[in-house]
Amino acid sequence: MRRIKAQAMQVIGITGGVGAGKSAILNILQEQYNARVIQADKVGHLVMEPGREAYEKVLLAFGTRILCPDGRINREILGQIVFADQEKREELNHIIHPTVKSWIYQEIQRESREGSYGLLVIEAALLIEDHYEELCEEFWYIYTDEKVRRERLKHSRGYTDEKITAIFESQLSETAFREHCQVVIDNNGSLEDTYGQIQKAIWRRITSAQNNLQTGE
Repeated sequence: MRRIKAQAMQVIGITGGVGAGKSAILNILQEQYNARVIQADKVGHLVMEPGREAYEKVLLAFGTRILCPDGRINREILGQIVFADQEKREELNHIIHPTVKSWIYQEIQRESREGSYGLLVIEAALLIEDHYEELCEEFWYIYTDEKVRRERLKHSRGYTDEKITAIFESQLSETAFREHCQVVIDNNGSLEDTYGQIQKAIWRRITSAQNNLQTGE
């Protein structure tokens, strides 16, 4: 995929550890900045629907045991299989991740042509690992202290400490996130504080795009 250069519509990627509060950031961008938000996880569900891009490939790899009576893929059963088998998890990732990225690329192209949005935001857990820099102008890292994230996951999702630790260990370190992201949003404080950081980042992004247009870059 060719890199999409900054034009009328800005494209940014948002990532961070589980429980960092990325949904709140996305809501702000959608409601306050009229951003088109695309969440890779939801796209992953979409492309596994019957007749969609990844359905037959997943069915071929995992068999009919993963199907619901209505023919849809039972994500709970599929999740149990891949959680217990790393090779199966990697096999599923090789099917889903490129398909999701291709779908998002097509959406960026369509939105760029239609011109309905000035900002498109991609949220993906594997934004860095799957090289979404090919699609995005820049990456934002949503940082929240590990202790806060643990408490959120316990109360909102009912996760055990063991499950939370396993998830944390499977994700990039804070150092790696910071190395690959151009913007860090500290989400440990108040909503007002977070909103102020977003305003600053958006204004810098707009100013940079305007300068690029004026200089012809």
